[in-house]
Amino acid sequence: MIASDIDGTLLRTDGTMSERTVAALRAAEAAGITVVLCTGRPPRWMKPIAEVTGHTGLAVCANGAIVYDLHTEEVVEEFPMDVDIARRIAAALRAALPDAQFAVERSTGMLREPSYVPIAPTGHVEAPFEELLLEPMVKIIAKHPGMTSTELHRAAHDAISELAELAETTYSSGSIIEISAAGITKAFGLERLASERGIDASDVVAFGDMPNDVPMLAWAGRGVAVGNAHPDVIAAADDVTLSNDDDGVAVVIEELLATRPR
Repeated sequence: MIASDIDGTLLRTDGTMSERTVAALRAAEAAGITVVLCTGRPPRWMKPIAEVTGHTGLAVCANGAIVYDLHTEEVVEEFPMDVDIARRIAAALRAALPDAQFAVERSTGMLREPSYVPIAPTGHVEAPFEELLLEPMVKIIAKHPGMTSTELHRAAHDAISELAELAETTYSSGSIIEISAAGITKAFGLERLASERGIDASDVVAFGDMPNDVPMLAWAGRGVAVGNAHPDVIAAADDVTLSNDDDGVAVVIEELLATRPR
């Protein structure tokens, strides 16, 4: 199995995927290797990825909370947060960080406070804070106008320290943090897919660039950081390849295919 993050790993800095990377992913799947894209993206952001890769592989979306089939562009499975736990966590964050702005992600779309400015212009509905948490969600998203994602992650960790065992809190690029149900990480979704296919962790190569990739790289038999990765990711990886702009993932896949027994 080959598993890779998307943004900052497979995609170049300009948001495109090189022909070399697409060819490497297709060649891996054609060789009988299961290809899994592991991302914080929601399913609604996956259509361009499915199209550029020629509908290759599966995807673990929302940091492990959703399994999505890129061949059919359908949600296969999802693991939402318990509503009561989500409310307790959100209330603690709002009390400790009154200027924070909140949204929740569901497999069907985003629900956000009016003050929360989303990255994409579509696929979301505005609602008061109290209405965000009325139905199950796959993750809570928070941002703060005066904090970086690293600073907000630390502040959130302190604010919900008594509830820490009830949720997973992480961050990647941008200025947001993401909170999922306890145990839900990219490694969780990836492990389920591998287990269903009889694939051992030792036979998985995983690629990433940001802190939300660390559990996946730690679980996989071989964790590879791209050259532009966050220092925490490089420290957790077994190997470091070239950057996302230099087709680092494709280089490793090509090497794997070249040395793989026929």
